[in-house]
Amino acid sequence: MERTPIAVLGASGYSGVEATRILAQHPRAELRVVSSDRWQGDTVEKRAGIRGVAGRLRYAPPERAAELARECAAALLCTPVDASLQFAPALLAAGLKVVDLSGAFRLADPAAFRAAYGLEHPHAGLLREAVYGLPETGGRAAIAKARLIANPGCYPTAAALALAPLLRAGLLAPDSVIVDAASGTTGAGRKATEDMSFSEVMDDFRAYRVLRHQHTPEIAQTFARAAGRDVPLTFTPHLLPLRRGILATCYARLAAGKTSAEVAAAFSHNYADEPFVELAASADEVSLKSVVGTNRCQIGFAAGGAEPGRIVVIGSIDNLVKGAAGQAVQNLNLALGWPETSGLDTLRGFNP
Repeated sequence: MERTPIAVLGASGYSGVEATRILAQHPRAELRVVSSDRWQGDTVEKRAGIRGVAGRLRYAPPERAAELARECAAALLCTPVDASLQFAPALLAAGLKVVDLSGAFRLADPAAFRAAYGLEHPHAGLLREAVYGLPETGGRAAIAKARLIANPGCYPTAAALALAPLLRAGLLAPDSVIVDAASGTTGAGRKATEDMSFSEVMDDFRAYRVLRHQHTPEIAQTFARAAGRDVPLTFTPHLLPLRRGILATCYARLAAGKTSAEVAAAFSHNYADEPFVELAASADEVSLKSVVGTNRCQIGFAAGGAEPGRIVVIGSIDNLVKGAAGQAVQNLNLALGWPETSGLDTLRGFNP
């Protein structure tokens, strides 16, 4: 089978390394270009432990990345927002399809982007054109036709998969939704800081960026699209002393007259045929070890109990796979007309 050349820019970050590993084993992709500001000149085998043809590739410097990527059909941008804003227009002009893993093109409202990232968006046209790439919530046809796909953030992915079916079905009351989500340390990126050092993180558990996390408007945007209305939201992220995984605990109230049976039916209707969503028998069964290392999301819920009308939905994902690189490859598969599960259906965790 002829393979299609793909580039990974920003390949030395955690999501970039994960994307490199997935694409190196992809049955239809040829990893042709990798770039890094820190590893330039080194081989992929040396830095990512990948052997074979992909392992012999050398990391190109960022200033040459766009030029080298012109020989590819598509590129994954595992780069910060400011770098993605520079790379995306150049690659699109060269005819590539682009999947951007940063927040550069996720928010449809330029004012929301400015508030979240402290930048004026320089490409309003591309912001309007970008397709939000969360296949399980709809939009597969748009993703398949898109030139520019905004890969969702890790927290928004977990929250949206947990609640979007219920919002779309009108099962939740128009009250505030609360999302408490805890992530492994790789979600903070690879830049060394005192707060993220081993001695500071281990044996601790804490919230961070309370009421000011940049993913809050993205979660709110996804909820609003599903519900057809604005959804009041409180989102609080937490840092787990683990490397990988996100556990999102979402609190809401059922709309008047709605039942747990209708909730179960909504999840089944939306996800019964989804290859990367697993519906657990109960909220208690959802765990990180069930999904870490895979592109899966596990979802379970509990409703009623001592407080009638209360519902708690729990979702778990690997923040580097379904929350980043795996989802990017899922979107790439759709955009290039490949089976959606290509390169992803063989991923597996290692627990115990």
